[in-house]
Formats: sequence, structure tokens, C-alpha cells
Amino acid sequence: MKRDWIGNLKNDLPAGLVVFFVAIPLCLGIAHASGAPLLSGLVSGILGGVVVGLLSKSPLSVSGPAAGLTAITLSGIQELGTYEAFLVAVVLAGLIQIVLGLFRAGLISKLIPHCVINGMLAAIGLILIFKQLPHLLGYDVEIMGVEELVLRAEDIDDYSASQGLFEQNTLTTIWHAFKNLNPTICTLGLGSLFVLFLWDIYIPQKIRLIPGSVIVVFLSTIISLVFSARGISHLSEEHFVNIPAIDSWQMFMTTTKIPDWTMIGDPKVILLSVSIALVASIETLLSVEAVDRLDSGRRTTPTNRELVAQGIGNVLSGSFGGLPITSVIVRSSVNVSAGAQTKISAISHGVFILLGLVFFSTYLNHIPLAGLAAVLVYTGYKLSSPKILRKQYHQGLDQFIPSLVTTLAILFTDIFIGVGIGLIVSALFIVGKSYQASSFTVEDHGLKKSMILGESIHFLHKYKIVKFLNAIPPNTILEIDASKTVYMDHDIEEAIKDFKAIAIQKNINVIYGGLVNKFQNRRKIMEANKEAYDRLIKNNKEWVAEKLKMDPGYFEH
Repeated sequence: MKRDWIGNLKNDLPAGLVVFFVAIPLCLGIAHASGAPLLSGLVSGILGGVVVGLLSKSPLSVSGPAAGLTAITLSGIQELGTYEAFLVAVVLAGLIQIVLGLFRAGLISKLIPHCVINGMLAAIGLILIFKQLPHLLGYDVEIMGVEELVLRAEDIDDYSASQGLFEQNTLTTIWHAFKNLNPTICTLGLGSLFVLFLWDIYIPQKIRLIPGSVIVVFLSTIISLVFSARGISHLSEEHFVNIPAIDSWQMFMTTTKIPDWTMIGDPKVILLSVSIALVASIETLLSVEAVDRLDSGRRTTPTNRELVAQGIGNVLSGSFGGLPITSVIVRSSVNVSAGAQTKISAISHGVFILLGLVFFSTYLNHIPLAGLAAVLVYTGYKLSSPKILRKQYHQGLDQFIPSLVTTLAILFTDIFIGVGIGLIVSALFIVGKSYQASSFTVEDHGLKKSMILGESIHFLHKYKIVKFLNAIPPNTILEIDASKTVYMDHDIEEAIKDFKAIAIQKNINVIYGGLVNKFQNRRKIMEANKEAYDRLIKNNKEWVAEKLKMDPGYFEH
């Protein structure tokens, strides 16, 4: 990899700052929804940024606590009885991920079609818009970091719960947000969103040294402070970032939890660690594959290395009291949108969380959630832009429909079930295309007919082949030429064998040959073909040279 990180600091540090601003409420929200100490979310955010950032070779992916693991974390803590016992499962999950990476399990991500990845990105974009719109309007009932449309009691902010405010799903939350519109916060949020759109449209790239997201966060913070100082109403504590008070480095170290190692042999802990490892690994592989699609430089993340990096991150996160870590598509998307170029942005965001938590928590608690919501809504718009939808439509229905189904399935279930449904739909289109593809050609010479099989013949071609064979009239000769065939499914061989038995009764003389390729690999066949081609060219050149030697004007004559 080129050592160009110094030259990209002007892009990466501002991008890391943007991700840092967004990551803080997300880390706290995920910890709250998981039933874990709030500090645990920030610990995993720090380690995900610094440790995984250093070990990973992904240029743009950002790691930290993930919303996809909140249900497993919540049920795991309740089942084991203590958070300290849960931390043992996190450490073991990290060790399992390291083993998965060493055994090259990361190759699974290469089996996911681009149309499914595109659908996942669009779904994440819509989720960001739906989830952040209430925060943009000042209705901060739901905590940040929740991805499901159906809400649980754990997804409601403590202050809102104390006021008796509960929501059943995100759609009702949006409706109530408009009904209970907060004029001050709404002005702040919509103004921030307006600035973001104008920044990208009217500020020339050459002088756009600072991402619009940084400008928005600082402006919204200053405006909210001015509003509060002048007594402008509707700005209360629940509308701001709320970091736990940490007065010193010693307090930070003593506040974090440590694993209860006496639980290491408990079957429940081991089973939970396997669940965490599998879910975290799948979410990571989906995330890095999606982020690689967003990368304008089209760089590719080594997925096996990524699993090892995530595993080491989880071992350390569990050891220091943090939540499970994965590569997170939301923070990664914000990172890309903010103009990051290398993994320095991910590392710096982790450093910023650590410094902010220990030294600047008082100042960070003045950041309004509406400003951060504007950044996330803008990122969501870029991921789910109608322009992207039109582009997929023009690529064909085999790309558009699986992508659309994936998006809808994720919205109404979750990312894992949604991607699974998208994969099934995509596979159906692949099967359909394979069935429609030509498996053989026919040459009709009257009484003699030639059936020339293609390179790859599998069970989907059985119906067409059997239909053709059954249509062969009696008292004819059929030549089945498999000289070009590299792979033939056993079902096809059996179908041809059965036809040969029937052909005797119809007085059809079947000549079946050319299966030598079936027992050779493709490389040997290509080498043999190249050798024959080279020999032909060589002989041709010798013949031309011989004719010209005898008569220089041979070809002109």
C-alpha cells in the first residue's frame, strides 16, 4: 500500500472528527438499548477505531458497537445474570473470529451479488432518514443507534420514559414528531440540513477544506448555546449529547468493567460467544463489502485480515468492559461522505472519542442531537438517492428487483434476514438466466442430426435436452458431440444413457463421443488449445516463407 497517509491528513482528520461527533450518541444509544453501562459503548468505540483501525487493511471502514448485536447483548446479559459474565463471551467471540480469519472464512463476502449490496445500502440510507427525522424536529423520544422499525421499551430515552412517552414503531414516532414539533430544534435541524446540501452544491471542491458536517456541528452547537443564553425556550437536556461524567484518566480506568473469568467454562457463555462471533463476522463482511462499493478508488478490503482485526478488537473490548465490535455501515458511510481517504480517519475518530470522554465531556454535552441528525439524514439521502435507484433500474430487472426486495426486506425485518431474502431472489434470477442460456446447438443434415453440447451442462438444462432427444424421429442417426464440454452434471449423463436405451427400439443410431474434456481440468484444455493454435500459426508462417522464397511475387500473382 502506498504510504500516502500524510498527504491525506487534510481529508482524514476532518472526516475522523465528523465520525467522532456522530459516533458518540450512537455508541451511547447502542449501549443503552443493549442494557449495558453507557461507558461500555464508548470503550468499544475507542477500541474499534484505534485497534481495529490499526490492524485492518480497510481504507474507509469504521468499527465500533453495532445495532445488529443489541438484541443478542441484551438477552445475553439477562441470561448470564451479570455484565461481567457477558464480557467473557465477548472475549471468546473475538478468539473465534481470529480462527475464522485464519481459516479464510472471509471469502464468504465475495459470494454476495452487488445488487444485494446496493439494496442493503439503500435500506441503511432509508433507515437513517426515518430514524433521524424525529430528532431533526426535536422529538427525541427514541435513542440513537436503533435500526429496527418496531421499537422496544429499551429503545426509548430515559427522560421520555419518565414522562410517559412510549412509541410502538418508527412511523408513529415520525407522525408524533410532526404533531409535537419543537420550533427551535426544528429550525436548528432543518437549517443544518440546508447548509449541508448548499455546502456540497455551491462550495468549490478546491476550497472545500473542511467537510460541511464539521461546519454544521459547530454552527448548531454555537446557535444552541446562544439560544440558551438568551432564554429562547424548547432547549432542554434531552435534546443534547449526554456523555457520562469522567473527570480524570484514573476515573475512566476505574469505572470500566472487567470480565468475570470464573464463568469461562459455562456452556451458556460458550454458546453465546459463538452467536456473537457469527453475527459480528457476518455484519462485518457485509459492511466492508458495502463500503468498498462506496469507495471511489475501488479499493478492496482483505476480508480474512478484517476478521482477524475484528477478533483482536473484540478480545480487547471484552477485556476492558466494552461491547462487541463490528465494522459499522452507518459510521463508515458517514466517513466516506465526509471525504475520508485512508484509515487514519477511523483511527483518529477513536482517539477523539478517548480525548473527548476524558477531557472534554462538558463541552461535548452542548452538541444538539438535531445537528448530528442532519448529518445522518444527509448521509442517508446520499445512500438512497433516487438517482441510484434509476441507475439500477436501467441495469436490468435481474439487478433492480433483487436490490429492491433486499431494501424492503431489511426495512421490515433486519439486515441479516433482509440480505438472506435478497440472496434468494438474486439466486432465482441466476437460475432463470442459466435455464434460458443455450446448452447445445443442432445441425440438421436430413437423416443425420448433430447435437453439439456446450462447455457446462447441468441439471437446469435437463428438460431442454430430454425434450430434444424425445423429438428425434425413428430411423435416423444422432451424433451427440461433447468434445467442447468441460463439465457435465450426472443427471444429464443419466438422461443420455436412458435415451440410448430407448433409441434402439426406435432404430435411432446414437453416436456419442467427445467426453474426454470431462476428465480434464480447464487449464489443461486451454494449454492444449494454445499449443494447437501456436502449431497452426507456425506451420502457416513456414508455408508463407517457403512460397515467398520460391517466388517473391507469389501472393501478388
